[in-house]
Order: sequence, then C-alpha cells, then structure tokens
Amino acid sequence: MAEVEKSSNFETSEGGSVQIFERPKGLKGLYLNPLTQVILLGFVCFMCPGLFNALNGLGGGGQIDTAVSANANSALYSTFAVGAFFAGSVNNMLGPRWTLLLGSAGYPLYIGSFLAINIHPKAGGFVIGAGAILGLCAGLLWTAQGSLMLSYPTESQKGLFISVFWAIFNLGAVVGASVSLGQNYQSQANSVGNETYIGFLILTLIGVAIPFVMADPSKIIRSDGTRVTTPRNPSWKTEFLGLWITFREDPYVLLLFPMFLASNWFYTWQFNEYNNALFNIRARSLNNLMYWLAQIIGSLSIGFILDQRNLSRRFRAFTGWIILLVMVFVVHTWAYFYQKNYTRDSVTHKLDIFDHGYAGRAILYIFYGFLDSMWQTAVYWLLGAMSNNPSKLAYFTGFYKSIQSAGAAGTWSADAKKTPYMTMFISTWVLLASGLVFALPLIHMRVTNHTYSSDDFPPQSSDHEDRES
Repeated sequence: MAEVEKSSNFETSEGGSVQIFERPKGLKGLYLNPLTQVILLGFVCFMCPGLFNALNGLGGGGQIDTAVSANANSALYSTFAVGAFFAGSVNNMLGPRWTLLLGSAGYPLYIGSFLAINIHPKAGGFVIGAGAILGLCAGLLWTAQGSLMLSYPTESQKGLFISVFWAIFNLGAVVGASVSLGQNYQSQANSVGNETYIGFLILTLIGVAIPFVMADPSKIIRSDGTRVTTPRNPSWKTEFLGLWITFREDPYVLLLFPMFLASNWFYTWQFNEYNNALFNIRARSLNNLMYWLAQIIGSLSIGFILDQRNLSRRFRAFTGWIILLVMVFVVHTWAYFYQKNYTRDSVTHKLDIFDHGYAGRAILYIFYGFLDSMWQTAVYWLLGAMSNNPSKLAYFTGFYKSIQSAGAAGTWSADAKKTPYMTMFISTWVLLASGLVFALPLIHMRVTNHTYSSDDFPPQSSDHEDRES
C-alpha cells in the first residue's frame, strides 16, 4: 500500500506474529489518523441522531399532542430492533461507509415529517411511516458506528475514543437544543415552529454527505502500528453464519442484554413523563440544552476513568459498574419524590423557568443526562473489552442496538397507551438495576486485562472466502 513504507512483526504474548506498519505522515497521516476518522464519525451522528435526540428531548417531538410522536417512536424502534439484529451482516457486506450513508438518509425524512404535520395537522400517518423507515436506517447507522468506533483505537484508548465520539454526537443535540431554545424563548405556544424543523432538516442533510469524505477502514493504522482488519469478499451466507458463531463463541454477551434493553427504555419517562409533563416549551427547551451538555461531561468523565492505564482493565470495569450503581439509585430516589406528586391527569400548570420549584427539577434532569451518557459509554466500553475485531464488533453492536430498540419500542408503545407515569418510572428503575446485576458476572468472567487473538475469533466471512479464492 502507498501509505505504508515499512512493516515488521512482533511476537504476541501467546507466541503469534502480529504485523506492524509505519503510519503515513503529513496531511495524509492526519486524515488517516484513527481519531480523525472517529471525529468525522461523530459529526455524522452530530447532524443526524444528535438532532433527532434534540427533537425528541423536547417531548412529543416538539408537538402539543405527544400521541403521534409516541406512535412514531414505537414504529421506529420496532423496525430498528429487527433491522439492527441483521445490520452487522449488512455492514460487513457493504462496508461501513455505505452503511453509514444509507443509515443517515432516514433522519432528514423523519424530521421533514414533523415539518409536514406542522403544516398539515392530519399528516400523522406520514410521521409514523417515516419513523418506521428511520428505524431500519438507524439500525444500519449505529451498527457501522459501533464497529468503527470500537475497532479504530488500541485497547488503552477505547474509553477516549468512545468519549470523544459521544461528546461530538451529543454536541449535535446541544446545538439543536440551543436553536430550539433561541426560537422558542419568547414563545407562548406549547409547540415548536416551522423554523426549528427547517433548521434541523438542513443540518441532517449535511450529515448524510459526511460518509463520502471518510476513509476506507482498511487504510487505517492504529497508534500501535496494527492495521484495522476488514471482511474480505464476504457472502450473505457466511455473514448470517457469523451471527450464530458470535453467540456460540461468546455467549457471555447475553448477560449484557438487560443493560442493552435498559439503555433506551428510560428516555420515554425522561422526555415525555417528566420534561413534557411538567414544563412549558421554554423550560423544556432549556432543560433539553442542559441535558445534552451534561451528556458530554458524563461521557468524558467515565471515559477518563475507564482508560486509566495505571489501573488494570478488570479493576476499571468493576469501578465503572460501581459508579453506575450509585448513579442509578441516587438519581431515581431523587426522582421518586417528584414523581409521586403528579399523574397524567393531575398536571394543570406547566412550570416556567421563573417559577418556584423549577431549579430543583431542572438539576435532576441534568443528572439524568449524566447517567445516560455514562451508561451508554460503559456499555460500549464493555463490548470493546470483549473484542478488537471489527466484524465481531459489528455483530455485538447490532445485538446492542436491536435489544435496545426492542425496549424502546415497548416503552414508547406503553406511553402511547397512556400507561400511568409511576408505572413507567418504576419499570425504568427496576430495569436499570437488573441490567447492572446481570452485567456483574460478565465483568467477572469475560473482561480480562488484555484481549488475545484466541479470544477474538477471526470473522468466518473473511477466512472462508480467502480459502475459496
């Protein structure tokens, strides 16, 4: 390859030979730097799912009636759950750049549907249909994202790369929330205007174009000189076989499924049962901005802890688990004392930013932002601790997004059916606690201080096709 002038081998601790490449220099080296590519990846998600989160964080997608948004989200996460399960195979067939491009295309359609319902109030069916299409697209985007984000760094950099990605991704929600706050600060209505949706739509279209300028993963050399491996000429048969092989070779991933399920479950209560239920549009917009800012701080904080090189990886894994446990119980105990005082039928006055009692409730929402980003970062870090193989990580990420989306589909459907707020709240708390309980034995049995090649089985699609060629 043109970008590699020299290569050499070194012996692993298990006696296997690993080829080391010289990284390119200058502007080309900067462009092909793994961190640069993860930053570009972050901007894809900044423009697309980041702005989707900003819109959802307003409660009801910025609409007065949350039913259409809840049904759209239910449709979205139902198709997301199915599509994401097989998205690892699609990603390995098409390559992550095409997978990202196809995945990002659903976001402008979805945001455009909310502009349509603002203009034509009877366009609810279009919003729900756009949600279903976005679910399939999102499964592709997030699977490609997870595979790239976890395979580009060395083992000692995974917390950093996850945190950098998560900070840029959530910066999209911060920008979106800032735009919404600026446009709705003087608003007396309880929904957002067309200008907000148009601004979001333009930004998501920019996000769709970013995968065109990203480098092919096969050209990326990590900071330790190892090359990122990619599947070579896989077939659909071998890719679907890879799903089964992943379960067979690494069944411990099943212990993370409760954490996966919880990781989007809590959004419904936070966005609709808390932010939308208690606050007017101005307060919701400000809350939304603070929530996503807190996400950036939370992801960087726990990423820093999980990457401490002077501590063993197992110790860091258990430390992260303890931090999550404390956060879950502190935040939900605090929230309980608010939730017990209102129901779906009892809220008659929406709090404004100048009202008595607003500050304490807003600070709680900030802590929910911390918890969310810490939870997602820790899940990705645990997956990264189990493998360095991009194909295997694509399967893992597909499982993660599939189970996560199945949970989200269920909880948004429950919200659309007007399930009591307290029921939604308790289910969120219990599921988060259960996820941590199930993850503990996985940390004990599966997280080691280093991932060796024997733990990281070669992707069957690559080997099988190489032997046939």
